Amino acid sequence: MSCLLCGSVNQAELTAEMLIHFSGLKNLDKPGVWVFPKVFVCLDCGYSHFTVPERELASIAHTLGISSSTLESSAGDVALSCRLRLRSGVEISKLPIGY
Repeated sequence: MSCLLCGSVNQAELTAEMLIHFSGLKNLDKPGVWVFPKVFVCLDCGYSHFTVPERELASIAHTLGISSSTLESSAGDVALSCRLRLRSGVEISKLPIGY
């Protein structure tokens, strides 16, 4: 698979430990959701992406008040992308959720 940003095939698959927090003052009392996804990182441009496993996705949907019928209509896991800054200073791009 090639990088979605630069087209490189120089990629690594890593495991990660993430705590997803809900933004906004109204969500301060909501606990974060731990996710342990495989992260795919382009070793040329730094672009990264991961997939939220279905169980954690259901927990996020429940916390946000999304009905289970909405969740059931989606197929399996949902891909997310994020912006990260590596120690080297390389900034990873952001793509919309479910690109």
